Amino acid sequence: MGLALGKLLPEIATRLQGETAALEAQVLLAHVLGRPRSWIAAHPEIEPEPVQLAALQDALHQLEKGTPLPYVLGHWEFFGLDFRVTPAVLIPRPETELLVEKALSWLAAHPSRRRMVDVGTGSGCIAVTLTKRVPDLQVLATDISAEALDVARQNAEKHGVAGRIQFVQADLLAPHPVTFDLLAANLPYIPTRTLHGLAVFNREPTIALDGGANGLSLVQRLLEAAPGRLSRPALALLEIEASQGERVRALAALAFPESEIQIHKDLAGHDRLLEIRI
Repeated sequence: MGLALGKLLPEIATRLQGETAALEAQVLLAHVLGRPRSWIAAHPEIEPEPVQLAALQDALHQLEKGTPLPYVLGHWEFFGLDFRVTPAVLIPRPETELLVEKALSWLAAHPSRRRMVDVGTGSGCIAVTLTKRVPDLQVLATDISAEALDVARQNAEKHGVAGRIQFVQADLLAPHPVTFDLLAANLPYIPTRTLHGLAVFNREPTIALDGGANGLSLVQRLLEAAPGRLSRPALALLEIEASQGERVRALAALAFPESEIQIHKDLAGHDRLLEIRI
């Protein structure tokens, strides 16, 4: 490997391969050097220090072994905010921003409705983003994983909203004396057999991906438990897998027979979000 950034970038991209290799090479170098990507591109003549080259080699070895880039970096962006991520949590994805957008719109239209539950919070990206955007929002964030909750707490503290989010280790909805105005959930929804054939299997936490035999095990349980935990009016938003739209709509209709139910598509045109207006 050459020492100047202008030579390092294409060599790193060659090692990483893939459609986004050039971008990932920039992101990786920016991380190792502690500089923004724009600085890396503008200074091709700079030669990294030996300790930085050693850190770069270590990161490349992790990537070549299959570790996802966000885990190597230790953080990832979601809805314009930077979130700490570890192998204990799912990597935040752009598709989930649709849920946040719908929640923000509903909260803006219902200024007196400020009690939210985020079921299966993971990194806390949904709970923290909404709490950051809505100053009087109060959130209960649950997850079955203690390790995930630790990451979510760190993200809440990082973004200055820890005082308005209560984190509870629980299997879906925790016992709680109040009802909620807004329910958000990005639960595991990939069918077990499908998951085992995906590249993401064994690269991100299986507990955050495996939705059981048909992918709807946890979604169905939440829908069955939710009616008694929501106020009137209220909104429930559940991210779903692209093939589940009609099955999830049917499950939601059984649980909320008098509510307005919609399936929203993501930017790729796939069914992605269940919305229930109670």
